[in-house]
Amino acid sequence: MTGSITGTAMYLLVRVIQIYTYLIFARVLMSWIIRDPGNPIYHFLYELTEPVLAPIRRIMPSMGLDLSPIIAYMVLNLLARLIASLI
Repeated sequence: MTGSITGTAMYLLVRVIQIYTYLIFARVLMSWIIRDPGNPIYHFLYELTEPVLAPIRRIMPSMGLDLSPIIAYMVLNLLARLIASLI
């Protein structure tokens, strides 16, 4: 019984991570299309994704291009695969 609860929790965690990567992707697309930070959708995506992207930006050297979404996607994808392999 405990194994199935743990497996279900890990499965849900993988899904949450996948949804979060979609939110990061949506933020990147919005930044290309709508450059209005006052837009409620952009503001919502910014508030959800900035806690993950900001620390990555602080660690990475400034290269004139924000690569933090790519790094976040790779790390989250790796984390999701690792968790999925444990299920």
